[in-house]
Amino acid sequence: MDVLAVDITVPLRAYTLELALRLEPGTVALVGPSGAGKSTVLRALAGLMRPSGGSIALGAETWFSSATRIDLPPEERSVGLVFQEYALFPHMSVRRNIAYGGTSRVDELLARLQIEALADARPGALSGGERQRVALARALAREPRVLLLDEPLAALDAHTKAAVRSELRELLRELRLPTLLVTHDFEDAAVLAERVGVIVDGRLVQLDTPQALVAAPATPFVASLTGANLLEGNARRSGDLAEVVLDDGATIYSTDAGAGRVGVVVYPWEITVSQRAPSDSALNHLPGVVTSLVAVDNRVRVRIGSITAETSNESAQRLGLKEGDRVVASFKATATRLLPLR
Repeated sequence: MDVLAVDITVPLRAYTLELALRLEPGTVALVGPSGAGKSTVLRALAGLMRPSGGSIALGAETWFSSATRIDLPPEERSVGLVFQEYALFPHMSVRRNIAYGGTSRVDELLARLQIEALADARPGALSGGERQRVALARALAREPRVLLLDEPLAALDAHTKAAVRSELRELLRELRLPTLLVTHDFEDAAVLAERVGVIVDGRLVQLDTPQALVAAPATPFVASLTGANLLEGNARRSGDLAEVVLDDGATIYSTDAGAGRVGVVVYPWEITVSQRAPSDSALNHLPGVVTSLVAVDNRVRVRIGSITAETSNESAQRLGLKEGDRVVASFKATATRLLPLR
């Protein structure tokens, strides 16, 4: 299967988007804040906007080249695009919406996406998950060689999202098309994509597997995006450890080397919560007041001062945790990452 090679420059209002990326069969997700340039990339690939420079090529087929003045229109690019709000035609049935993409596979796609019973319904009568399936079917009806997904789960409520995310993951793995999806939600990206790129102000700051982004974030922003607590302070060497005086005056230790101004990265699942500092191998103990408790599946996220810990339901119940309690958040020096602040 062909590889999509992208190397584009697009001037935007506040900065210039510059992106070089290779899409092989499989899924890559671009994650970043609103306005980072994620959707601009999709529009450029689909032929809905013209980059100021660079090239886009699928295998030996050039879709765009500023050097040779090639710029294929959208209908000549083998792309299936699913818009954020799905953009279904409200006056058409599900069958006709899919047929708008191509007529040869309508029945096959209705069956494949398990929406045969909805063939005669109109989009206004469908749930969010059903509308997404129809939009995917319409995109696939074009028999694309590349699939583009713009915030594919953003229009879904929290109850529907988990089930649809699982279905979409299985479909993408089955299709094995070069696929690019953009999202602001790292959890969605981690479930759906083999590789995740973090884009900030038009620059790709890190591209790796979801696991590698969590284990070794390249910047404080990447760490925060992947769910880490991010504290700031000043570091100096102290024996075999780095000693960090946080901005609130507390002192913690890390096995990472660090000096000067640093960001301190600690993931919620590395933090234990107790009523007093435990006598164990953890060197870092931050006392604080519980300000919130949020249940997430079989876990509870506990906000303690400026950090969030994650504990099991059983542990939270055993401690009798409630808002206003004074507790201690503890974590090991080996779980404490340091990143320089620029």
